[in-house]
Amino acid sequence: MKESQKVEFKTSVGEWKEIVKTVCAFANTEGGEIYIGINDNGNIQGIQLGKNTINDLIQKIITNTEPKIYPKYRVEQLDNKDILVLQIDKYYENITLAFGIPYKRVNSATIRISKDEYERRIIEIHKEIIRFDNQINERAKLNNLDDKIINFLLQKAIEERSIDIPVNLNKQEILMHFNLMKEQKLLNAAILLCGKNPQTFFNYAIIKCVKYKGNDVTAPTIDIKEIQGNLINQVNEAEKFIFEHIKLISWIEDGKIERQERWEYPPKAIRESLVNAIVHRDYRAPFKVYIKIFEDKIEISNPGKLPDGWTTENLKVPHDSRPYNPLIARIFFLLKYIEELGSGTNKIIEWCKEWDLPEPDFKFDGSSITVIIRKTIFSEEYLNTLELNEKERIIINYLKTHNIITSKEIQNMFNISREMANRYLNRLIQMSLLEKKGQGRNIYYRIK
Repeated sequence: MKESQKVEFKTSVGEWKEIVKTVCAFANTEGGEIYIGINDNGNIQGIQLGKNTINDLIQKIITNTEPKIYPKYRVEQLDNKDILVLQIDKYYENITLAFGIPYKRVNSATIRISKDEYERRIIEIHKEIIRFDNQINERAKLNNLDDKIINFLLQKAIEERSIDIPVNLNKQEILMHFNLMKEQKLLNAAILLCGKNPQTFFNYAIIKCVKYKGNDVTAPTIDIKEIQGNLINQVNEAEKFIFEHIKLISWIEDGKIERQERWEYPPKAIRESLVNAIVHRDYRAPFKVYIKIFEDKIEISNPGKLPDGWTTENLKVPHDSRPYNPLIARIFFLLKYIEELGSGTNKIIEWCKEWDLPEPDFKFDGSSITVIIRKTIFSEEYLNTLELNEKERIIINYLKTHNIITSKEIQNMFNISREMANRYLNRLIQMSLLEKKGQGRNIYYRIK
């Protein structure tokens, strides 16, 4: 490894001013990584990491960049020495400054952007990207905002991201610190995030939640709820609705006394999908965010579009962060509602696989984006391709909802003998559709 367009070496955190400039340059070019503890020749020297070493450096980067840059970091061991690695994503929405100066990366050098290039790039960015969340709302006043939510935002950002900001600021100072005001006026993001009643300004800033008794929208509905209010409360209320309508599965494992429990869907994947729908939705479109809970899957969809040139395949591989509402995304990051900008869909895939669920589907119909998290790969379309008899298909469909089944349950289901029930189970095992778990009286079967 050597220094390049996307790699920089620094000997120690004592070079923090040069590190800040390089962070800015990476953000303005293609992104990159800074390895602290390696000299210019590529020799690994390592660094001493004290209690506050990393936090102090991150704060210096945040304090001296504008718009603020929040780099990701990790500690690696190279030749048994600690190396601090800063990871910087490309910043699409603006040109970042370090100490009030714009920088860029050219090969392995960090250089200052000329005045002419800076002005040209600013014009191009603002011509191409007019973000709704960053626009001034002429009708909105400070008394339209919820003081409790503003204080929550301040306290949570300090707690979760160690933001260096006084806790005794007034309401207007807090909003200005988080870039929710411009020219002493409130932005749309301020109303959506902190408003007492954002729907007064944005009629469709609503999440509609539906629980179905079946596997498609033709099935009867069990529960329907429309969630309004500010976006922070919407996240919490929508999450509450979901977990009220999915199952907490329990089972006994060999060698373990306590009963094992877990939700039928990974909670992290649910929250990430929900937050993505809020962050990436088009608030100008006259449509709501929809959460549809079926017996065999959850669908979360939002009005919006993919970045130019993207397909849903881009969401399944590592990709740049291009939120439809970057200011809202940044606030959710500070609240730790988003772990890492740009990695959400990849994390959803990873969490589903860890839960032994199929890889989620991402669909785009031209005006809305949907993530589908399934309990099983056994959709009706897939079952139609298998040579299953009626009872075997009933068993599979039962498992799609209940997750586990026993021989006794099958005997009662069809009023058949134990031998016949086990015959069905063994055939499904031979087809690699089911697996047998447990021993003795605790034997059960689940989808493989």
